[in-house]
Amino acid sequence: MTFNDKTVLITGGSRGIGKATALAFAKAGAKVGINYRTNTDKAQETLNALEGKGHQLFQYDIANKKAQQELIEDFLKIYGHIDILVNNAGISIPHDIDEVEFEEWSDAWEQTITTNLFAAANLSYLAAKAMITNGGGNIVNISSRGAFRGEPTKPAYGASKAALNALSQSLAKRLASYNIYVGAVAPGFTKTDMGAKTLTASERENLLRESPFKRMAKPAEVAHAVLFLASDEASYSSGAIIDVNGASYLRS
Repeated sequence: MTFNDKTVLITGGSRGIGKATALAFAKAGAKVGINYRTNTDKAQETLNALEGKGHQLFQYDIANKKAQQELIEDFLKIYGHIDILVNNAGISIPHDIDEVEFEEWSDAWEQTITTNLFAAANLSYLAAKAMITNGGGNIVNISSRGAFRGEPTKPAYGASKAALNALSQSLAKRLASYNIYVGAVAPGFTKTDMGAKTLTASERENLLRESPFKRMAKPAEVAHAVLFLASDEASYSSGAIIDVNGASYLRS
């Protein structure tokens, strides 16, 4: 899979899956735009690690509609067109229904849906408009195993990812005639810095038991699926949702 001279915008691109995806696209010849919200040091570290030239950092809070528009506008000013959008940025807030007060419950839902779903939908809209003008492109959304199996301690997260899957497939149908291909990658728990900080020892052990491989996904393994869906060779896989969960949750 080669992406010579392709332009790629990755949200949440400074760490974890986003960083691995940025590294993989750059290695394959793409010019990568990394959007991040707060951690400038990590973002710069990721930018410095990218192979090739023409890469760029963007700092926008994609939960904000004005920032969404400014991000796409700035990307287009620099690169002239957008070939690939990867909606990777997301949040996960614990809100056990039997433990939290209503205010905490409703806040968790509003924040999660705004970032995980509305931002991806709006960025897809803005990118698709530019792609239509340019003759086509690819949108890849980072979903989750939780969209299928449920997230009992974070139901808003599971719901947002299930909705993201539906969004991906709806757009795949609507945008096909414009040569815009849309898909989703649904990872299981992935070995990232963020995950390591939030897991207790017992939670980690439980997660490792879920997969017959007895390990978590590597960010690069998720990135590989992203690059596949964004490749020209995968055009007829538009609408697909690829599981990357180490057989920890199987569906048919």
